[in-house]
Amino acid sequence: MIEVDRISKAYGRRQVLSQISFHIEAGQCVGIAGANGCGKSTLLAILAGAMKPDGGKILYQGKPVDNGRYRRETGYVPQGNPLLEELTVQDNLKLWYKGSEKEWKRERDSGIIAVLELGPLLKTAAGKLSGGMKRRLSLACALVNHPRFLILDEPGAALDVVCKEEIRQYLADYLKQGGTALMTSHEERELSLCDRLLLMSGGRLKQIPADTPARELAVMIVAGRTVAELK
Repeated sequence: MIEVDRISKAYGRRQVLSQISFHIEAGQCVGIAGANGCGKSTLLAILAGAMKPDGGKILYQGKPVDNGRYRRETGYVPQGNPLLEELTVQDNLKLWYKGSEKEWKRERDSGIIAVLELGPLLKTAAGKLSGGMKRRLSLACALVNHPRFLILDEPGAALDVVCKEEIRQYLADYLKQGGTALMTSHEERELSLCDRLLLMSGGRLKQIPADTPARELAVMIVAGRTVAELK
C-alpha cells in the first residue's frame, strides 16, 4: 500500500534521514521508536506531505503520492499543535471534514467527536482549550473523515490515562476495520497495536521484533542514540 524508497533529508550539514526505505501493507500498523530528535517526526511530516525530502520517493498503491487521492485518504496528527486557535472547535473540524451534514451529526453524536468528548466544546475557541483537549481536537481533525491511512506522531502525548486508553481502543477498532497506520510512540500500550516495529537511529531504520519488551526497547534506543552521537 505504502512504499518508502530511499528518502533522505538534511538540515544544513546534519543528515537527519539517510536512504530510508520500508513498506506498509494495507491493514498493517507499523510503529517507529527512537530517541527524541532522531528524525521520526521529520519522516512522518514528509510522508504526510508537510515537508519535502531531499531525495527518494513515496508510492501509494503503486503511484506517486503527489495526487489528490493520497491526500484525501490520509489523516495526519503531527507532534506539534496544527490548530487554528482563533477558530472554534467546530470550525477547526469542518476545515478538514468532507462528509455530509447527516454524517456530521453522526460523528458529533456517536463518532470520534463524541469519543473524544468534544461535543460540549464545539462553540469554544480552540485557543481556550487545555493542552490535552487541543490534542484531542488534533486527533479528531485527522480521524473525522475515517482515512484509509493514518499517520500519528505521538498520538497519546499530553493526554490523561483515561483518554490514552480511549484513543488506543479507537485505533484498535480502526485497524480491525481494515485501516492502515504508521505511528511514532514511546507508549508501550500504543506500540502493542503494531504488527511491525522499526527502530530509528543515526538517520536509518531497522526492523526489530514487534513484541520487544519495553525495557529492552529502552536499552536499544539509548544504545542507538549513543552510536549516533559518536558519529
